[in-house]
Amino acid sequence: MLPEPHIQRVAERAQQLNARYDGATAAEIVAVSLQEFGAGLAAVSSFGADSAVLLHVIAQTEPTLPVLFLQTNKHFPATLRYRAQLAEELGLSDIRDIVPDHAALKLHDPLGALCLTDKDRCCDLRKTQPLAQAVAPFQAWLTGRKQFQAATRAGLPVFEAVGQHIRINPLTSWTEQDLEAYRQAHALPPHPLVAQNYRSIGCMPCTRALLDGEDQRAGRWAGNGKTECGIHLSGLEAHLKKTVIKGADA
Repeated sequence: MLPEPHIQRVAERAQQLNARYDGATAAEIVAVSLQEFGAGLAAVSSFGADSAVLLHVIAQTEPTLPVLFLQTNKHFPATLRYRAQLAEELGLSDIRDIVPDHAALKLHDPLGALCLTDKDRCCDLRKTQPLAQAVAPFQAWLTGRKQFQAATRAGLPVFEAVGQHIRINPLTSWTEQDLEAYRQAHALPPHPLVAQNYRSIGCMPCTRALLDGEDQRAGRWAGNGKTECGIHLSGLEAHLKKTVIKGADA
């Protein structure tokens, strides 16, 4: 396990980066992140409703940046087609499918129906644990999270420490209007399901279209009191710590 002073230094570095680049544009944040972390930087994308914006910003700066996609095997077919379309149109050359551990699925979800009975456990198996394994070799990763998306993201900074890693949110202060203006300015294709009133698009069994007046993420895990899959919460850091310990013991 890494000593606490190292983790504290990472937290301090995130604070310093926030102070140094306060007010920077998304493109500047991506460029700075590449300078700061080099080959230690990746991006995580769901290829959802708003994903094209950050992916376009990345493609304009470094189209070979690794883009990690959580292939849960529960996605809408439309999402997989959209993933292929964006990869081709934006010239992204290193999109990596991150898959769940086969043995863990066989043990805990042999029928593939865990999403119907224990959504938190399903997300942990298919998203949080695989992502922890995938980002562990990197120093930092980019996400497309934004403050307006949910109350849990209202205070989201650009740079945030996650144990020994730094998570970077270049679009944190963007609004829906900012996103739409950028999409139109760069003629970015929309996710096919947006036209059917899907606004936050995840796995097919746990995503529905929005009703009039609903919050943008109300269509995710509707009726379950669940608002996040876990990849942006403390569960990811816990799995990252386990990954570090296993690596040290290997």
